[in-house]
Amino acid sequence: MSNQSFQDRRNAAVPRGLANAMPVYVDRAENAELWDVEGNRFIDFAGGIAVLNTGHRHPKIVEAVKAQLDRFTHTCAMVTPYESFVALAERLNALVPGSTPKKTAFFTTGAEAVENAVKIARAHTGRPGVIAFTGAFHGRTLLAMALTGKVVPYKVGFGPFPAEVYHAPFPNAYRGISVQDSLKALESLFKSDVDATRVAAIIVEPVQGEGGFNIAPPEFLQALRSICDQNGILLIIDEIQTGFARTGKMFAIEHSGVEPDLMTMAKSLAGGFPLSAVTGKAEIMDAPIPGGIGGTYAGNPLATTAALAVLDVIEEEKLIERSQQLGERIAGRFRTMAQRNTLSVIGDVRNLGAMIAMELVKDRGTKEPAPELTKALVAKAAEKGLVLLSCGTYGNVIRILVPLTASDALVDEGLDIIERSLEELVSA
Repeated sequence: MSNQSFQDRRNAAVPRGLANAMPVYVDRAENAELWDVEGNRFIDFAGGIAVLNTGHRHPKIVEAVKAQLDRFTHTCAMVTPYESFVALAERLNALVPGSTPKKTAFFTTGAEAVENAVKIARAHTGRPGVIAFTGAFHGRTLLAMALTGKVVPYKVGFGPFPAEVYHAPFPNAYRGISVQDSLKALESLFKSDVDATRVAAIIVEPVQGEGGFNIAPPEFLQALRSICDQNGILLIIDEIQTGFARTGKMFAIEHSGVEPDLMTMAKSLAGGFPLSAVTGKAEIMDAPIPGGIGGTYAGNPLATTAALAVLDVIEEEKLIERSQQLGERIAGRFRTMAQRNTLSVIGDVRNLGAMIAMELVKDRGTKEPAPELTKALVAKAAEKGLVLLSCGTYGNVIRILVPLTASDALVDEGLDIIERSLEELVSA
């Protein structure tokens, strides 16, 4: 068995649109490490794209799923439900910020959560319009793709997109877009493109994922809350990548003190099992008629059981505090690297907890993005045994999503690989 042989088979059997970042075929995984079919070891700084905050195969999660596997694997919660479905809804209702009573609906993917949040918002308000932001990523299904504010590769060749979707600029201090700029653009949108009384919801990521780990300033999120309240618009907070202790809080929106009307969740909710959720104010969640939302696999019992174990692990192992520590350790290392004259390609380092970004540029003065260098760094790190991800509108951001359960020693080993790889590339 070899990685190349599997890649050849994949190329013959799988369409090119479903790309894989690395031609590495995993044989087994444990916590923050992977081993491929050739026996090579990799440190995992990707976490399955933010899915594994609790690491690969956490013993408590594995044990819970094995026990459920011996009982039943599927009945469809819309036909014959089960306790873990209800118990998880109760826990999420209690965890999502704000004092307003909450209810939760389960789905299978993040895109499904986003689309259903929009459906719920439209049902509640009787309005069609939705506003999202430039650089946003909300999924690959048609409505979610329309909400996504990044063309390549997500929108190329897939139009036309659903109507009544609008975009405003997301604040980005490094790229010269202030909070005031964003709010003025939103005000202009209401005057030139869609009347506020036609808008059902504004959807926003408190930290953009694919967009480059751009952090929404608290005052921006607070202003959106105020605008929504003034105009009868619902505020949907997309926590699909930011949730479950990644940012030093259970949810990133907690850094702003804002209560969402609706919140979407997925990824690390179930520790590697397919599960997403929409949690929102009970009155709003009850807007769709019976049968108006749901799905055959929504809230699968293996996934809901895993999610209950995930929440236990986050609490018992103090992963919120661990996220803060990891953020300081990793972002601190990047900032130290950036101070070196030889690594002037590091234009910006930003983080909220352990959601960490390093933006690479050709010139610090012009801030011209360096996507080629970023791609080369991901490849060089892979050669040295590190799984690394890039992101950003310009493809020039390295993002860190290492499991929160990773040891300091393992994290430092991964950071050493990044530093050595970048040194080699800039000196070549």
